[in-house]
Amino acid sequence: MEKTLKMLAKEAKQRMKKGFWQKCEEELDSKREKARNMGMSESRMERYFQEKVGETIKGDTPDEFYLKVRDLLLKEGEVSDAIGRLTDVEYYNSLGYSERQRYTLELSEKYLRALERFKKEYEFELRGKK
Repeated sequence: MEKTLKMLAKEAKQRMKKGFWQKCEEELDSKREKARNMGMSESRMERYFQEKVGETIKGDTPDEFYLKVRDLLLKEGEVSDAIGRLTDVEYYNSLGYSERQRYTLELSEKYLRALERFKKEYEFELRGKK
């Protein structure tokens, strides 16, 4: 369902009433301080934080594939057979040769995007919790 301008304005007003932006500012200050103490780039952390706030506002949630990749990376790190582990074997076996090639290429592209996202999250969120 496409949101109307009126609905978007109402959501923005609710965020303001509930102190969403004040909380964001406080969290940004906290993360900025943490980044400074860990010797990380504050500007990179701020860009990452802006992306996360944007996702929150849009209501984006991590997709199932990303969650699988994240779990794999947290448990075992980067492994050489990641694409094989992420392949839906039943679906893969139902495909013809060229379709298999396309599926593997698309899966590889999705994996690389998920890996890049994980590295950002790890740098700014997960590493700080250890």
